[in-house]
Formats: sequence, C-alpha cells, structure tokens
Amino acid sequence: MHRVEHLTETQERVLRWQAIADRGEAPTVREIGDAVGMRSASVHYQLVELETKQAIVRTPGRARGIRLA
Repeated sequence: MHRVEHLTETQERVLRWQAIADRGEAPTVREIGDAVGMRSASVHYQLVELETKQAIVRTPGRARGIRLA
C-alpha cells in the first residue's frame, strides 16, 4: 500500500484496522464500525473520503467490496 497524504486521524484508524491481507477478506462496514467505535453511517462517510483520497477501492453492491489501493 502506498502512503496516502492528508488523512484525518479517524480515516487513519479506519484504514489501519482494515488488515485485508491479514484477514483474507475485506471487513464489512459493521465490522469496521465495531472495531473503531463508530456507527455505520460514520464508517460509510469515512470510506467515501478514503475512496476519494484513493486510499481504498470499493466494489459497489458488495458487503466485503473494499480493498486497499
């Protein structure tokens, strides 16, 4: 994974928790929220921001459709 500049502390927490390679599959929004103490709507917002900053790539319509860029 390349270093993405200008991430907020919350975005860093969400991105750091997403140990996709270690898990073998992407986490769900609920799993991310449970791990970092956020509600699903907040996780969705952070994922949109991370995608905009090209830190992740998401596959629409898939619960586990998140991968590191």
